[in-house]
Amino acid sequence: MTSSRRSRLALFVQAAAPVALLLLSVLFLLRFPPAQSSFYPQCPIHHYFGILCPSCGTTRALAALLHGNINEALHLNALTMLLLPVALGYAVTCNARILTHKSLRWPQPRPSAIYATLAAAVVFTIARNL
Repeated sequence: MTSSRRSRLALFVQAAAPVALLLLSVLFLLRFPPAQSSFYPQCPIHHYFGILCPSCGTTRALAALLHGNINEALHLNALTMLLLPVALGYAVTCNARILTHKSLRWPQPRPSAIYATLAAAVVFTIARNL
């Protein structure tokens, strides 16, 4: 196998692996909904402290979204549903960088964006536990 053919194969695998993982995750959530399966892990914060953390309900919300229940998904975890388009956009950007032979790099958000995100998570956590 020539090196150019090997590098094209490596590029394909790098680009296809995240997509395949996403599709497998979707199929898994569709086949084993969290409400009907007991093997999903329980949130330790909810278990020990009795409060809902910012990510509590994310798996159930994603499963509800996959079944087309947008209102239920928002009810289960609105923060995740609102941040999902950002995460998907970042995933598409990373995959495009792989396909165009650009190096991947960690995002470099401004400190103000980090503080705003943390503040939103704290406000969300307080509001959902009232």
